[in-house]
Amino acid sequence: MNLDRLADALAARLPAGVVQRDVRVAELTTYRLGGPVAVVARVTSDALLGAVAATLAALGPPPPPLLVVGRGSNLLVADRGFPGLGVVLAGDFETVDLDAGRSPVRAGAATALPVLARRCAAAGFAGLEFFVGIPGSVGGAVRMNAGGHGRETGEVLHRAWVLDVLAGDESPTARAVTDLDLGYRHSGLRPGQIVTRAEFHVTPDEPSACAARLDEIVRWRREHQPGGSNAGSVFRNPAGDSAGRLIDAAGLKGLRVGGAVVSEKHANFFQAEPGASADDVARLVAEVQARVDGATGVHLVPELELVGFDDPGCP
Repeated sequence: MNLDRLADALAARLPAGVVQRDVRVAELTTYRLGGPVAVVARVTSDALLGAVAATLAALGPPPPPLLVVGRGSNLLVADRGFPGLGVVLAGDFETVDLDAGRSPVRAGAATALPVLARRCAAAGFAGLEFFVGIPGSVGGAVRMNAGGHGRETGEVLHRAWVLDVLAGDESPTARAVTDLDLGYRHSGLRPGQIVTRAEFHVTPDEPSACAARLDEIVRWRREHQPGGSNAGSVFRNPAGDSAGRLIDAAGLKGLRVGGAVVSEKHANFFQAEPGASADDVARLVAEVQARVDGATGVHLVPELELVGFDDPGCP
């Protein structure tokens, strides 16, 4: 699809300022790296997201490459950029609805998971404390069945609302958790299916007890995981093992490619130092993958979403 035509069609249908050209993806991700996204639509409501879908349907096939950006905490875009449409959710998609004393709670897909965890805890709702240690969004958590500290999103998810922007849907539809095919860092959602909000099971508890659990998770995270420019865990854990343990056992802590380095604090975190490029990180991912494979026979699969590289599965 011609990207100038796409940008013009979206700008004609959406309010001023919603559509932008050549947006630096570094502004949208925790790695703070990567080239420009050719066309970006920052949508703040179901109606605007539906208008994007209707515009794509009116333009006809083939659809543009699509990149949906939440908190950008699991995303690495190549330095050459992304020649397609980026959809960024904001506004109504950042709201949290807490009905005092009742479950489930509802949150927009752009809501930061730590914000959701803290809002629920302050209201006396337990069950979502583990989200405080995951620097992603509600939509990303549903799509990837995000987890940590022994819990996964699928264990607390009640249902999610989904709009298929590539199928011309103009309003989201509710999907029960059993219809999402959730597995380890996996869902059955197709690339064009965008999560707009979700409901989670919670249980009443004392806010002080919830706060204590939050504090313990935050303490553990600060003790065991690095800060700075990274995207959390780079590789999925193989069955019965830990990707971090395998990388550490292969002696790869501190391994460097350009400005990208395997963290000394947690081997499954790759830091981007000042001057690093997205391609440095991608080459480090490939190098670690190859060395662990050679040393152990275990082929690590990236949890990090690599976009715009020649081979996203093995850059």
